[in-house]
This record gives sequence, structure tokens and C-alpha cells, in this order.
Amino acid sequence: MRVLVTGGAGFIGSHLTDALLARGDEVTVVDDLSRGRLARLDEQADLHKLSITDARALAALVEHLRPELICHLAAQIDVRASVAAPADDAQTNVVGTVNVLEAARAADARVLFCSTGGALYGRDAPIPSLEDVLPLPESPYGIAKYCAEQYVSLYNRLHGCRHAILRLANVYGPRQDPAGESGVIPIFCARVLAGERPVIYGDGRQTRDYVYIGDAVAAFLAAADQGRPGIWNFGTGVETSVVGLAGLIGGAAGRQVEPVFAAARPGELQRSALAAERAQRDLSWRPAVALAEGVRRVYRWIEAGAPDRSGY
Repeated sequence: MRVLVTGGAGFIGSHLTDALLARGDEVTVVDDLSRGRLARLDEQADLHKLSITDARALAALVEHLRPELICHLAAQIDVRASVAAPADDAQTNVVGTVNVLEAARAADARVLFCSTGGALYGRDAPIPSLEDVLPLPESPYGIAKYCAEQYVSLYNRLHGCRHAILRLANVYGPRQDPAGESGVIPIFCARVLAGERPVIYGDGRQTRDYVYIGDAVAAFLAAADQGRPGIWNFGTGVETSVVGLAGLIGGAAGRQVEPVFAAARPGELQRSALAAERAQRDLSWRPAVALAEGVRRVYRWIEAGAPDRSGY
């Protein structure tokens, strides 16, 4: 297939680009390189540096390329940044997604939209959360992602599109920036390797559902091959506390980790885990990498210098 990956120089996007190239697809990457890095990309990938908020440039490129599939991963991903600047977050995550959908409609391309499960369902959702739970996000980031989902579903109803929504749990793995603002696993691993104490915001009992990057990539490939519209969760269904995560990192490091505790941050959910039975039924998708093994791989990757072109 001819595939366009927005955000393809990012953590998830670059791994997905590699997987698409490996199976013989023709891949073009759109990335403004604000967070993405050119060094993550295989030389076979054709990179166009532009923002999804530039509707005219994006439409012209998609019209020229005529992709059959657009994997839309470009986004503002920092919950704290969304709290500080909600309009900027909405400009990228809502308006940018509408720009992608409009460009795709003109080119008759199918869209796979990378949404969030962790920030979507809200504090009162049953755990693990099913796709049918009414989203009640606790942050502007979650609101923007839910709004973008509504546009994706609208285009399916209004224009007869076959777009799909992938609600990912907290994805982690090699290439996730250990110096970034999000991605607790590489951030903690880097601090432990540096002989520093990781910082836990809040009491450390807050939970997340961590899914390994290889499993997230497999989710996109399964949804791409299925060819049908739908909304699917992709997670393990297992809650892991931040304190528990620090213990797993200590196991990978071979020594006890003693975190520092700081004040909780606004807009962050206390508990989260995703039920993925629908993805198992419809797409034959199941997570394959256990958290302890995935954490070990991230620790070894950072220990090796965190190379941009690492595999998973």
C-alpha cells in the first residue's frame, strides 16, 4: 500500500514506519520535527517537514501522493501542556485532525486515528474500561482527543468513510525520549542509570496500563489489514502503580530504587486500564510482551546510549 504516517518521526510513528516498510509498503512521513527526530527514520521513508495545522500544505501533499491509508499519529501529547495551553492543544489535536480527515476525503484514503485510552475514560469509569464507557476526560488533552474521535466517526457517517480509532494504553519502549515530559518508564530508567532518584508526583498509588511499543505497532497493522471502521482499545487490562513500576525498574537495574515524592499534578487520572477483548475478537490482537520484560528492554536500550534507530 501507499501509506502516509503523520508524526512518523516520533516514538510510535517511527516504529510503525519501520514495520510498514518491512512488509513492503511505500511510506511517506509527515512530521514538523517539533518532537520527532529525523535520525529515527529509515532512509527508505520519504519525509515531508510540515505541520498538520497547515491545512493547505497538507492537502496539497496528500493530493499529490494519493495514499491509500493515512496513519494519523501527529499530536500534542503532554497532558500538563494541555492544561497550561488548552487552545494550542486543541489546535493540533482537533483542528489538525480535521485537516487530516479533509485531505483524506479528497484523496479517498482511509484513516487510522491514534487516540488515547488512558486519558479518555475518566475517574468514574469501571476498570478495566470498555469501549462503550462514556468518556469523561480529566484534561484538555483527553477532551481534544475525544473531540477528534467524534470528527472521525462523523466522517464515517457523513461521507461513508471507513476510518478506525485506536485507543492506546500508555505505550512505552525504545526510542521514547528519556529526557521528555512524558513517558515515565524511560524517564525513570534514565534517572536510575544516572544514579539519581526518580520523582513520583502524588502518592505513587496512581495506576496506568502499560503496553509495549511492539504490541502497539501490531495493533496498527491489524487495524490496517482489517479494513473496517471501528473503535478499539489496545491495552493489557492490568493496572500498575507508579510505585510498582519503580520496583520493576529496580529489578532491571539490579538494585533497589528509592523515589522522591512531589506534589500531584493537575489533570492526571488516578486509575486507568483498558479492556481489549474487542480487539482480540475483531483483530486477533493480544499483547505479547510482559511489563517486566519490556522495562528490562528499555533499561538496556538507555544503557546502550538510547540509539535512535533501535528496534524493539
